[in-house]
Amino acid sequence: MKAYYWESHHGNFGDDLNLWLWDALLPGFRDVHPDTMLVGVGTVLNPTLLPVGQKKLVVGSGYGYGTPPDVSDPSEWDVRAVRGPLTAAKLGLSPDKAITDPAAMIADMPEFQNLPKIHRKTFVPHWESAEFGMWKAVCEPVGLTYLDPRGEAKSVIRHIAQSEVIIAESMHGAILADAFRVPWVAVSSSRSINNFKWNDWAASVGTTYEPRYVPVSTRAEAVAKRSRFWGISFGDPQPAHHVAPDSHGDEVLTRTQPSQTGLRGMAKQFLAAPSVLALWQASRTEPRLSPDETLNERKEKFRTMLEGIRRDYF
Repeated sequence: MKAYYWESHHGNFGDDLNLWLWDALLPGFRDVHPDTMLVGVGTVLNPTLLPVGQKKLVVGSGYGYGTPPDVSDPSEWDVRAVRGPLTAAKLGLSPDKAITDPAAMIADMPEFQNLPKIHRKTFVPHWESAEFGMWKAVCEPVGLTYLDPRGEAKSVIRHIAQSEVIIAESMHGAILADAFRVPWVAVSSSRSINNFKWNDWAASVGTTYEPRYVPVSTRAEAVAKRSRFWGISFGDPQPAHHVAPDSHGDEVLTRTQPSQTGLRGMAKQFLAAPSVLALWQASRTEPRLSPDETLNERKEKFRTMLEGIRRDYF
């Protein structure tokens, strides 16, 4: 069995964790049923992404873009769980299939247990914000630690677990924070963001998605998001520019951002002032967590579902 995940050129820890998560949750899955594809973490329930004619075992995936797939054919689909109730409704599934995002189970893995708190407040942007914005520079005057979501997945997750509060534009930044019982605040730098997947996950664990709006930090980011920057509206996004990650062992990998020195740097910092103010305000918002009892119940249901997969496939 091979695990499918959306592999992006820029890297995104919420997708990349599929590379090792299933070895922990379903040990030995790679050695059974070579014709079956395990579809796990990610907003990937889309017929343009998943192959036709191959059996797919769905374990916690979400819908969010394009046309919902027809999952009624048992020769192609074995849906054991989806991310939340909105995905279940879109796919015409029973509500009991709506468990939660599989990433919630990472907090139980031994390597992430009993980590010391070394970061007070951490900001985790969406990968697109990290790619085109200057959020590391924005975080500095706000007093936030910047965490690049394009870094190595385990290092990003460890950083989240070692924070006291997470400010999350990245959905999996909030999911992992919630799993580790780290209070979180949701923010968004785009008023046109697809809220479906956030609301889907939030409903699964008994909380709500109410993001604080933070303006984009650069013109390039506005272009990429078809957003506004200092009152100017930008149109079609430009293609992403790929920058190779640095390699520093177990450290969180970050991309190099443009130098903010000199007159040009001062101008960029001035233009990012609305982002600084809004992020500062968001960082002082009362954070939230899903109820302990709801999260624990969802995780226990997920474990039971995994036992059923082991019984049927191993």
